[in-house]
Amino acid sequence: MAEKLRLDKWLWHARFFKTRSLAANRVTAGDVRVNGTRIEKRSFTVTPGDVLTFAQGDAIRVVRVEAPGTRRGPAHEAQTLYTDLSPPERRARKTAPENPAFEGKGRPTKRDRRKLDLSKARSLE
Repeated sequence: MAEKLRLDKWLWHARFFKTRSLAANRVTAGDVRVNGTRIEKRSFTVTPGDVLTFAQGDAIRVVRVEAPGTRRGPAHEAQTLYTDLSPPERRARKTAPENPAFEGKGRPTKRDRRKLDLSKARSLE
């Protein structure tokens, strides 16, 4: 008989979610697919060979279950529970949002802030 484990528990063991309740909430919301089928029951059991698809942050994760796991161990142990099938992401470097009122880098100094205030006051006159 193949070893089985609840879906929410497996996601927590594999360290995809910080708490088991977060994993359970994502499953009951219907955000997790097992072998292409949308699952809404957190008690759904997964076995080795199942392919899970779910969103994690901004990325869509596709993983194949390799082992059920017995505990939530360290990260290197959790990585042995699955094989990542997700395509490698192109990481666009996020630049800091531009502040239209300040032409420079970082936070304006007190002197720069005074200049900005003067220029704003003059433009309103």
